[in-house]
Amino acid sequence: MFLEPSFRNQRSGWIEVVCGSMFSGKTEELIRRIKRAKFANQKIQIFKPEKDIRYHIEKVVSHDENSIESIPIRTSREIYQHISDVNVVGIDEAQFLDNNLPEVCQKLAIRGIRVIVAGLDMDYKGRPFGPMPDLLAVAEYITKVHAICPHCGNLATHSYRLTDEEETVVLGEKDKYEPRCRMCFEMGNILDLKIQT
Repeated sequence: MFLEPSFRNQRSGWIEVVCGSMFSGKTEELIRRIKRAKFANQKIQIFKPEKDIRYHIEKVVSHDENSIESIPIRTSREIYQHISDVNVVGIDEAQFLDNNLPEVCQKLAIRGIRVIVAGLDMDYKGRPFGPMPDLLAVAEYITKVHAICPHCGNLATHSYRLTDEEETVVLGEKDKYEPRCRMCFEMGNILDLKIQT
């Protein structure tokens, strides 16, 4: 379990990244950390990509239906407009934001802000997703969470798309995705190739 670090006389904040496949509990962990900070009377602000409207236009909502108020943003630099007096910034679904996000997070950390970012580390093809690889490179703390593969019961690390859509960003839930372990993910891709030929 992640325990928030506490450094006396630390001159800057830090970046925490929570990553993993769909249905692994990333947003749930983000909400948990934010609620703990709120309980400690820290000033918080949460952001999410404007395009993520699956559950709610303004709230960050987990698959378990826990939620917390957030500000929808189109670009990562919009964060600067909303953080005049905060200790903690939370960012959900970071993979949908632009590639300026790692730079924004680093500037926030230098200003003494704790930055908690949650997002998919890989897209539906198993490739690094959006700004997540660069965020993982600059973060002080990384938590990789896992779902359970419904086919074999092993830890799921991949988000397998169940539809034929080929765009990288396709919003959906259990109707379009399921978590899979590495082997079941690859087996599904092999079967998809056989069906196409």
